[in-house]
Amino acid sequence: MNPLFQGSMVALITPFHNGKVDEKTLRSLVDWQIEEGTQVLVPCGTTGEAPTLSYEEHEKIISIVVEQAKGRVPVLAGAGSNATENAIKLTRQAKKAGAQGTLQVTPYYNKPTQEGLYQHFKAIAEAVDLPMVLYNVPGRTAVNMESATTLRLSRIDNIVGIKEASGKLEQINQIIQESKKDFGVYSGDDPLNTQIYMIGGKGAISVTANVAPSRVAKIWNAFFAGDKKMALSEQEQLQALNKILFIETNPIPVKTALALMGKCNEEFRLPLCTMSEMNKASLKETLKQYHLI
Repeated sequence: MNPLFQGSMVALITPFHNGKVDEKTLRSLVDWQIEEGTQVLVPCGTTGEAPTLSYEEHEKIISIVVEQAKGRVPVLAGAGSNATENAIKLTRQAKKAGAQGTLQVTPYYNKPTQEGLYQHFKAIAEAVDLPMVLYNVPGRTAVNMESATTLRLSRIDNIVGIKEASGKLEQINQIIQESKKDFGVYSGDDPLNTQIYMIGGKGAISVTANVAPSRVAKIWNAFFAGDKKMALSEQEQLQALNKILFIETNPIPVKTALALMGKCNEEFRLPLCTMSEMNKASLKETLKQYHLI
């Protein structure tokens, strides 16, 4: 049995116009992603500037993405928070908006213990009957969810997978080897996508897919079809783009790239701000190399 969410998944940006969510651009991005081969849409995550969104905006964005997707691909909506009650509220909203599942980040700033992490995710899973993908990104949250905790959580029925952005391949491999067969482990670190596929990962929730969706999808599709040589070759060719998109804090470079491509406004919410001119020049050069601008 395959996991509910699989393949090339995009960690969608949130486009803004004059401080508000840009609905027209968001709908356009959804259509473009699906046309280019993206298999799951993931709005309201780190790349979607989720910490700056109000509850109302969260619900609006998820509703727009679900409506525009028209059932063509699943929507895995970010609904995490560092307060358990807030995460439950966001998860209920995501279910109401029609998302097929939610992405739940480890609580940031609080630095919970492993037991605290377990209790947090268990409480959300028990409160809302909706598939949940855990999200471990210690570089953003100051806490690493250890493999033992993930494996313990994987035994809860509606916890169906984890986005792993710890960069710890040994930890990721242990989760893959010891979890139930239909528990999905997804790369949350674009440079490691094929390495994680090779050890049993079921896809990637990708930042790079925002700007090169067809190429990120091609890597997964080649791997899934059994052509590992092509997958590795395509991944290697994409590494310079993967790298430049983290030259500053995500999602500043990827959103700037999309603006340069004419896909959205170059607009952020503080405390995120525009790129330095030097880094922007480097980004432009890389985008030109990939024929994106």
